[in-house]
Amino acid sequence: MEKLRFGIVGCGVIGPTHAEAIRSLDSAELVAVADIVPEKAQKLADKFHVKSYNSLQEMLAAEQLDVVDVCTPSGMHGEHACQIMRAGSNVIIEKPMEIRHDRIEEILRVQKETGKKLAVISQHRFDEASLQVHKLIEEKQLGRLVLGNAVVPWWRSQKYYDSGAWRGTWELDGGGILMNQSIHSIDILQWLMGPVKSIHAYTDTLVHTMETEDVAVAVLRFANGALGTIAATTGAYPGVTTRIEVCGDKGSAVIEDDRLGYLHLASQDGEEVGPYGGGAKKSEVVKPEKAATASDPAALQASTHAAQIENMIQAIQQNGTPLVDGNAARHPVEIILGIYESARTGKEITLL
Repeated sequence: MEKLRFGIVGCGVIGPTHAEAIRSLDSAELVAVADIVPEKAQKLADKFHVKSYNSLQEMLAAEQLDVVDVCTPSGMHGEHACQIMRAGSNVIIEKPMEIRHDRIEEILRVQKETGKKLAVISQHRFDEASLQVHKLIEEKQLGRLVLGNAVVPWWRSQKYYDSGAWRGTWELDGGGILMNQSIHSIDILQWLMGPVKSIHAYTDTLVHTMETEDVAVAVLRFANGALGTIAATTGAYPGVTTRIEVCGDKGSAVIEDDRLGYLHLASQDGEEVGPYGGGAKKSEVVKPEKAATASDPAALQASTHAAQIENMIQAIQQNGTPLVDGNAARHPVEIILGIYESARTGKEITLL
């Protein structure tokens, strides 16, 4: 089958990860990249032996592209995604889908008008640990879900925020630790636990000089009646283990740094645990060989990006729907916007 022709707009930190992922796939071919900073575009183009353009418009006018990956600042995702779909190409958007409700609605409207495929990067849905826990939940092996927590104690230096004028701004980053870093964990939490019904939250800026938050906590009530929390910061030096905890009355699972760190199911017990619990043996946690994204934003590996891009290619070829389409990708953004509203007003925010 003929390879799909890919382009990338935005050649900063995440653009090279997309390029590596595309190059690893037999069904894809990277043919062009674009960035308004010519040096960035040329550097990536030279590395992957593709054409370089100084704007998205130039690239779309000159190339016949099946898919364009949007890797620009978050507040530009809607503008670029709509431009790409109107030009006749399918689009993959790096997280978040967008940073405002009205822009998300505009993306979905243009997608419907054009009939193009749309996927939003949430590569951790393709992690083995996430898939395993999701399958167990679907099979009811964790029983009734009662508690779901996401803990993201990361570190980003002031130099990181100063490295790009858009970082840590409401206009282009859309937020701080929540919208930029924690959105992946929030997406996995709600994918496993189900929709969030209501939120009460606090946010603050305690470590960095920036517009947006570098610490946030939220209490959640899920639609299924379970409760949960989100606790996140980019002020936890030097960057600590990311955890997603899912607890039910017949089993519990903990994902640590994208790996299954703990799993215990009642169905595997020879006899019921005692009235005070116990009997669960913690699984060995394999430490990543490379630097963790908790301390290094460039330490992402391209393998799960590749799996999600392959999922998009299959959706195009088979006229299906990507796992993380626009309707799926809007949910974590809506949770984050709800947290911001609750923190601003001091009120509980109802989403459903």
